[in-house]
Amino acid sequence: MSVVLVMKIFKLFLSIIIIIALYFSNTGCSKKNFFSKNNLSFSVDTLVFDTVFTTIGSTTKSFKIYNPESKTVQIDEVELMGGENSPFRMNLDGLIGHNFSNIRIEGNDSLFVFVEVTLDINSQTLPMIVEDSIRFQTNGVDQYVKLAVWGQDMYFHYTNFQAEIFDFNEGVWPNDKPHVIYGAAIVDSAKSLTIPEDTKVYLHKNSIFYIYKSQLNITGTKDKPVVFQGDRLEQDYQEVTGQYYGIYFREALPSIIDYALIKNGTSGVHLYSEDPTNTGYTLTMTNTIIQNQARYGVFIYSGAKVKAENCIISKNGTHALLVLEGGDFNFNHCDLLGYGSSQNPAVGISNFYTNYQTATTNVGSINEGVLYNCVLTGNLATELAIDTIQMSGVNLNFDFKNCLIKSETIQTDAFYQNIFWNNNPLFTDPTIYDFSFSINSILHGNGIASPVVTDILGNPRNNPPDIGAIELN
Repeated sequence: MSVVLVMKIFKLFLSIIIIIALYFSNTGCSKKNFFSKNNLSFSVDTLVFDTVFTTIGSTTKSFKIYNPESKTVQIDEVELMGGENSPFRMNLDGLIGHNFSNIRIEGNDSLFVFVEVTLDINSQTLPMIVEDSIRFQTNGVDQYVKLAVWGQDMYFHYTNFQAEIFDFNEGVWPNDKPHVIYGAAIVDSAKSLTIPEDTKVYLHKNSIFYIYKSQLNITGTKDKPVVFQGDRLEQDYQEVTGQYYGIYFREALPSIIDYALIKNGTSGVHLYSEDPTNTGYTLTMTNTIIQNQARYGVFIYSGAKVKAENCIISKNGTHALLVLEGGDFNFNHCDLLGYGSSQNPAVGISNFYTNYQTATTNVGSINEGVLYNCVLTGNLATELAIDTIQMSGVNLNFDFKNCLIKSETIQTDAFYQNIFWNNNPLFTDPTIYDFSFSINSILHGNGIASPVVTDILGNPRNNPPDIGAIELN
């Protein structure tokens, strides 16, 4: 075979190889052959946010994009339809923005989309619905995930102590919109603030309602209580403790709380001392529920005085009631309950406090320590602890009557009178804060008559009454 013929055959073979290579480069790697022709599926068709307050951002919510096919799918475009003007913000698998292109999902794989929202002030009293959507274009087909949020304008209370920005309050708070506290809301010295029925108060993380040498009057009603809780309204936050600090009274003037619900804070009501000109109670609290605090339901410290009637204080992280370094308390028809995760008794009473940093111990008096018709029980074997120091000039006056008390040790001091030790109150369901009870409960008919003529539900008291905040009718 001649050299010329060999060269012709080689050139023909090389041409065939090039043609085959060009064919596969133009067709074999194309979207038509290697990418899925199908579309996406999603974990939700609408991503719904619970109520979000204007200027306060939401928690982050997410949904998943699925490629159910074995082949890779290419998303040609992902677009937040509201663009830069949308109150929503989008994060697509680590990418932040409002428009993305050429996003690939491998076969049988998925991607996360994270969404947040912040709403502008709208000067409306009624909630509003704000909507947007995210468009996914794949293989020439548009698919949408809708975004929806309930928005609510509010009265905004902002304090920044370091920047010396203070939110001072007095008079009467309007209740046509919620009040949101960021940092602190303050009632300053010698001022008075009234919070009327049906007011909703939401506190941001670490925020505090601070009553300084002043007066607070919370005047809720049975059907329209005043509510204090964290400002995260999503379902995931409904039972989260420690979302804010609480209501803090420092050397306060005589104050009242009637028909309030205080939940999910750190210390529901914290009282430090009282105004020295006050000869009565620092706080009179009636018909009030305090629940699910990270530490204390009611904390009486260093001489504050509290009178409470028809109150349910339950499932708190440390104590339902703590008295430390002295102070007075008069509780009648109250449920002081454990049932939380705490390994501390529901009620802790001490007239001293030791500061281990300074190695000093301060001792105070308990001039009035009254528990009438109260329930002290929970998950622990003992739900009452009293630790006191007796010394000259210090008064300790306790008076406990017709109470149900859970305790490993049956106490024999004279101030325990007609106590029902370690009986099961037969509450309906403490896990959901239902502390009603049946006619077979030891609470029924074993109270002592007192001036408290109705229960926390507004029902009339019998004679003799039931023990606790609820009367069986």
